[in-house]
Amino acid sequence: MIHFSAQARRRAYLLALLVVSGLLALITVLTPLYRSSLTPVPREGEIAARDFRAPRTITFISEVMTNQRKEAAERSISPIYTSPDTRVARRQLEQLRAALAYISSVRSDPFASLDQKMGDLAALDDISLKSETAEAILRMADAYWQEVQQEAIVVLERVMSSAIRPETLDNARSQVPALVTLSLTEEQAAVVAELAAAFVAPNSEYSESLTQAAREQASQAVEPVSRSFVAGQTIALQGEVLGADDIEALQQLGLSEPERDLEDVISAVGLTLLLLFFMVIYLRRKPAFLSMEVRSFAVLAALMLVFLVAGRSILPFNGPAGYAFPLASCSLAIAALFGTELGLITSIPLAILVAFGLPNAQEMTFFFLIGSLFGVLALGRARRVIRFLWAGAAIAVAGTIVVIVYQLPLPTVSVQNLAVFSMAAFFNGLVSATIAILLHLLLAPMLGQVTPIQLIDLTRPDHPLLGLLLREAPGTYQHSLQVANLAEQAAERIGVDPLSIRAGALYHDIGKTVNPAFFIENQPPGFENPHNSLEPEESARIIIAHVTDGIALGRKYRLPRRILNFVTEHHGTTLTRYQYYNALKAAGDDESRVDKTQFRYPGPRPQSRETALLMLADACEARVRADGPVDEEKLHEIIKDVIASRVASGQLDDTLISLRDLDEIANSFTVTLRGIYHPRIHYPNQELPASHDAITIPLAHKSDAPADLNLH
Repeated sequence: MIHFSAQARRRAYLLALLVVSGLLALITVLTPLYRSSLTPVPREGEIAARDFRAPRTITFISEVMTNQRKEAAERSISPIYTSPDTRVARRQLEQLRAALAYISSVRSDPFASLDQKMGDLAALDDISLKSETAEAILRMADAYWQEVQQEAIVVLERVMSSAIRPETLDNARSQVPALVTLSLTEEQAAVVAELAAAFVAPNSEYSESLTQAAREQASQAVEPVSRSFVAGQTIALQGEVLGADDIEALQQLGLSEPERDLEDVISAVGLTLLLLFFMVIYLRRKPAFLSMEVRSFAVLAALMLVFLVAGRSILPFNGPAGYAFPLASCSLAIAALFGTELGLITSIPLAILVAFGLPNAQEMTFFFLIGSLFGVLALGRARRVIRFLWAGAAIAVAGTIVVIVYQLPLPTVSVQNLAVFSMAAFFNGLVSATIAILLHLLLAPMLGQVTPIQLIDLTRPDHPLLGLLLREAPGTYQHSLQVANLAEQAAERIGVDPLSIRAGALYHDIGKTVNPAFFIENQPPGFENPHNSLEPEESARIIIAHVTDGIALGRKYRLPRRILNFVTEHHGTTLTRYQYYNALKAAGDDESRVDKTQFRYPGPRPQSRETALLMLADACEARVRADGPVDEEKLHEIIKDVIASRVASGQLDDTLISLRDLDEIANSFTVTLRGIYHPRIHYPNQELPASHDAITIPLAHKSDAPADLNLH
């Protein structure tokens, strides 16, 4: 059976995770493209099934809009009629004269009665006289009748000299009374108007040929209509009725039949592999990231895939609402969990893949990328909730600026559109910050991390375990406070999390609450040190037990694993040198007779810069408290000596702490401890206060104490 080492298994897991993540990412990128190919071909009069945006900038001659303008130009041409036909006017005048002659003959018939004459006038073919008009004609004197006849012919001739169309016939007849001379009596004028109006007829007809020729000329005068679309411009929104011009634009842009072929698959595969290699190359150049647990890589991959799937599912169908998609929350969560640098780097492939293939891919990529980058930079170390809120504000402002930059040049831009897109960008920032906070609180415990909220709660003086430490081991409590202050100041200098360091320092010696009297800082003046009556091995066992006792207490009070690491690693695998020195002296300085394992802490050695810093702070504080240096130069020498001894013994080999970090730590310790253990003024004729002995360890202890001062 073949057995694989832990390193080989880890590499296999990482390779499998990489392959699975790459395949899932590729499927996610291709899914919207495949889904688009299943969308029915859009037709005129149908409802748009999704948003349509121009994938590229284009200008084309719109036949649809050109034809619409030609039709409008043709409709603007009124029907054309022929000029007035004089033959019609002469015919109507002849008919009027014939009617007047007939009426005159009836009037002059001496043998016919009035009723017979009325009947004869009613028999006229071309005119139907009213009874009142007929009676007026028959009673009228001959001179008046002659005037009526002449005026009727004149009026009819004037009316028929203008163009009269069938549709304007009634209007021409209604204007006849106004043409009668005012020299006639009212009765004569009424008879003239009725006689002339009866013979008014159309003298101008509609000309189909002339009208059609004019309309063709107007149509040919219309210039072709040019349409332009810029990349990302909306053609039709989901839910709108598609017009003929919309269908034409979709056809010109290749969106009417979005068939996805081999080229699309090749593009998606190439882009996905390129970005995957980008992440691999970056991580290989960062040993700190490669040393992460497989679980951390799995969480990182899962976060990116979840947001990629959500983005590819939502963005292609939501128009302006797509700008509200909180993609930046993924980058914020990664930055909070794994660091600012990784948050910035992962923003790049996420933004590119989410927007790939969209009509406005360039704008959306830039929108998501700039928002994510600004958000991560504003988030920083994510030590407080307020930092997430600042990050959300940065995302909102950056996104709004990108929206304005891309939307303002569009020909279809409006104040309303800018307002809608800006509101979506602000909503994006708010939601991104909220989701990032929730993800951080949810995922940090899974990764063995401690959130800033948890750290703040752990550093509160009223925490039950700190209360136990204060009651049972007050000296250790004060020592822990001093170490916390010391480590926190140095952490700021070398760029590690000060809040995490402070919490770890407060709890690193909690195991001393089990046997507080066996540790010198808890022994009051004059107290008989119980170690004096114990064998070195037993004394060392009790001292070393404060680590295992601390782990048990930490688990009982549910301390996070990250804090428990400070308990297990703050002594590393160093020796309890004071006890080992006594055992060696009892064996006549024969090292072969002394078992070092009984005097060595179980470890492990510090595995991070944070626990390494705590180890140095704990040792330096104890050494300086014991030696009581008289000036700053001596203080700095002691600190450098402690650090050098830890480096020489290999206690820092498993960390990424650098020589520059060690110099910064030494300088920080010197400044902080100088303020705590500064030289005292000796007042004349006065005894030193009793508390002074509590600060400096008795000389007998100091002379026997080794460099790391495991006196406890």
